[in-house]
This record gives sequence, C-alpha cells and structure tokens, in this order.
Amino acid sequence: SPQMPEILHGLFSIQPGGTTSCLTDPETCKQLFPNTFGQPKLTLVPNSGTSPISPLVGRAFRVGVVFSGGPASGGHNVLTGLLDFMKRRNQESELIGFLGGPSGIVNKKYKLITLEDIEHYRNLGGFHFLSSGRTKIETDEQLRSSMQNCIDLNLDGLVVIGGDDSNTNAAILAEYFLTNNCKTKVIGCPKTIDGDLRNEDIEASFGFDTATKEFSGLVANLCFDAISALKAYHFCRLMGRDASHITLEVALQTHPNLTFISEEVESSGSGGGKAITLLDIVQQIVDLIVERSKIGKEYGVILIPEGLVGFVPDMKQLISELNEIMAQNDESIDPAKFDSSLLTPGAKTLYDSLPEFFLRQMMAERDPHGNVQVAVIETERLLGHMVRVQLEQLHAQKLYNGKFNWVPHYFGYEGRCSFPSKFDCDYCYTLGATAGALLESNYTGYIATVQNLVALSHDWKVGGTPVTSMMNIERRKGKNKPVIKKKLVDLEDSPFLTFKKYRESWMLTDDYRVPGPIQHAGDTNEDRNLTLVLEDMARKAAK
Repeated sequence: SPQMPEILHGLFSIQPGGTTSCLTDPETCKQLFPNTFGQPKLTLVPNSGTSPISPLVGRAFRVGVVFSGGPASGGHNVLTGLLDFMKRRNQESELIGFLGGPSGIVNKKYKLITLEDIEHYRNLGGFHFLSSGRTKIETDEQLRSSMQNCIDLNLDGLVVIGGDDSNTNAAILAEYFLTNNCKTKVIGCPKTIDGDLRNEDIEASFGFDTATKEFSGLVANLCFDAISALKAYHFCRLMGRDASHITLEVALQTHPNLTFISEEVESSGSGGGKAITLLDIVQQIVDLIVERSKIGKEYGVILIPEGLVGFVPDMKQLISELNEIMAQNDESIDPAKFDSSLLTPGAKTLYDSLPEFFLRQMMAERDPHGNVQVAVIETERLLGHMVRVQLEQLHAQKLYNGKFNWVPHYFGYEGRCSFPSKFDCDYCYTLGATAGALLESNYTGYIATVQNLVALSHDWKVGGTPVTSMMNIERRKGKNKPVIKKKLVDLEDSPFLTFKKYRESWMLTDDYRVPGPIQHAGDTNEDRNLTLVLEDMARKAAK
C-alpha cells in the first residue's frame, strides 16, 4: 500500500505564500496569463480550528484526468492517489479518465474510473489504463472543444499528468477556462524520466528514480560482463534528449570507465577555452582504450547521453544548418543526393567525414517541433565506428597493439514502464492526492508539489506552485510563447561535482559498482537516487 503524509488523510488548511513572478519577461507573461499570473505558492498545513472549515471540504466533485507525453513509472498511482482522496472526502465524487492523451479531451474520448477498475493497476508501471499521447491543445478550435467537453461532463477539475510541455499546456487551459467563465480548474503533476522538470519547488519529476535504477542495473550487468569476458567495450547511449541527468545518475551509481555529459561538452568553448568537437570526443575514447590496452585491459564501459550530438558545438552548428535546409524542403533528404557545398566550410568538412548510416539518421524527417529525432540517431554506433577507424590507423603506425571489439547499446524504453520503485509508488500516490486537495479548494493553474523527498513519506511537505512562476517567454514563429524552463545538468551542482571528483579514478581501474535490481521490500527499498540525495545535502549545507 503506497504511503503519503498524514495531512492528506485528514483536515487541513492551505496556506498561501507571497505572490510569484516568472523567470523572464514578467510583463509579457502577465499579458498572456492575466488571470493566473502572480498567484502565491501554496502549502498544506494542519487545520488549526481557528476559522470555520471551508464549505468546499467534503463536497462531491467531478474531476477529469489525462496522461500526456511519454510514459513514466508511477503514473497509475497518481490516478489511485487522486481517486482515493476524492472518495475519502465524498463517496459520490467521480473521476473521468480521458483516453489516448490530450486528444481525448479535444475529442471527448473518456471513461469513468471506478475503484474496482483501477484496483489491478495500483503500483503498476505504464500508462495503459488510459494510454497517453502527445497532442498539444493550442489552437482556438482545440481550446473551445476542450472547454465545451469539460462543461458537458460537468467537470470541477482537470489533472494533467505530464512534463514541461504538458504542464505549459495545463497553464494555458487554466487561463482559457477562467477567461471564459468555465468552472473547471486545472492542476498539473510533474512527470518525466529525463529529470529535467525540476526547480526550487519541484525536487523531482516522477519516473526518474525508477528509470535510473533500471538503467543502472543494466549498465552494471555490462560492467560485470566486461570484466568477466575481458574482450569488449560497451558503448551505452542513455535516454535524455535535452538533459544528461539520467546519464549522470547512472554514472554515479555504476562507475563506468568514461562518461560524457552533454552540458559539459557544450560549455567547453565558454570563457575563451577550446570548444570540444566530435573528433575530440572520439580522441578521448581512443586515448582511454590505448591506455587501458597498455595495462592489459581490452574492455570497458562508456556512457553517452542521448542528446549529445545536439550539444557538441560543431555538430550543433551542422544540425542547425541542415534544419534550415530541410525546413525549405519540408521533408527528409537523401544524403546520397545532398549537395554538401550548401553548408558553411566547417559544417561541410564535418558532414563529409560522417558515415552514411549516421547521415541518414540525422537527415530523417524532423519531429513536429522541427527538432532532430535524437532517439533514432545512433550516436553510440557513430562513435564506435569512428573510434575503430582511428585505432586501425594507430595499429598501422604500430602505436596500438590491442584488440578492439565493441558492442552498442541503447537504454531508453526499457525504463519508462517498469514496476515503479517504492519511492515513485509513494511519490505518485502523494502527487495524486495533493492535486485532489488543490482542486477541492478551487485552485487552478498550479502544479502539485511534494518536498523533503529524501525523508520518509510521512515527513514530506505538500502544496502547489503556479505554473507561470516556472516560465520563460521565448520567441517562436514570430510569436511570444510561454515555455517551462528545463533543468539541465548544472556543472556547479553537487551531483556533477561529485562525479567530476571521482571519474578519473574510474578510467583505468575496474571500480564498477553494482546497485542491483530495484528493491520493493527490505532494508534498501527506501533508498533514494544519488542525484536527489546529493542535491539535498548541498541545500542543507548552504543554509
């Protein structure tokens, strides 16, 4: 049975803090969100009895809920936490699940969620009870249809379970509903295995803990395979399009021989330093293999973040130029027919050096936002190929006498729907109940928050933060667009500094660490991921 703070089991008051702003351009943000901008942060506190309990407490209310974006372990517990909270307050309350993601709201595809229906999904991975989708509700027609469907269903509230884009969408819906006098209030819940929906109020997005523990187990298995068979390098690419949090956490857990962090690579040219190129990355790997070969080690493990190609400065420039060209063609381009002289000299040189299989992946059709689909770009194969070519050259020059065998791996989808960790079970259940508490009290435009996550669940602090307080205003396609700022790996934060302190010692030794499979009972089932622990230690030390 999932655990949550006792305050969500009984009566409580909601204590507002001071007004909030946003991260950039508050005037523009206020124009875009006149009704929800500047709302205070909220904290649930024990009811003191000094004032009458709100008449909203205990009323029967109808709430809609939707999964948005890619799945993450624990999502079903958000549903059960929300429904259990509603039923404890009033048995006549009803939860409506929208099917197939946000398109279910637009197209009015839904089902009533009963305690009997959801019972077998408690503590279960995946999003398959409702399924998910990536539809963005942004056109006037979509907004009108969504509002009318919420009115038709007599919804008092709507809970959006998703990442940064999904919660931006939740804020837009909240503002639209208020502007048009629709009673439906909107609350978000922070979901993404990438770990990039974090800030001073959101200590973790759900799914990250489970995914990194799953990936750490897989990488640790390869570490032991490497040291057992003594004959291969494992090139492991790990999910995380924009941020390298997953790769960093897995490195801290397993101690691989070499790990690249995208944000460090991107920052290499700042402050007058030399920007790291793709060839520099290849050279780092080659140097490692040569040095390990000298001490009789023809094996090892290398971690590569999924989004690395978009952070390497020269690759970033090449991708930017290709995006411009492809935008004019509105389709993928066949590398065999592409005239590389259309590129700038530096980009052309890099383009001409890349193998055809990689060019085909890089020049495939873009995603709906015009971005390279990094999940289909096999960076681990590119690096393995280029390393092999360089080692062959060194061998011909009698500068390397080792044997190089390599195996590529991609770990991503394996970690999105596994049985959630004890932490994610409790965290998601608490998020669902917190969303219910905010809706019961008629708040809208908030994201549910749970803090003090390194402690056991009964000591967690729950509340809500206005989504607008997390926003940047960016210029996209000639318009001001609100965007929740992603949390990238901070090179001055404790997780990276800890990794930086020890990584050199892992290069030539075999100091592999095996965290083992996720534990659901026993002494270690409450273990937190190291990113969460190290960040908490740093916060406490700073006070």
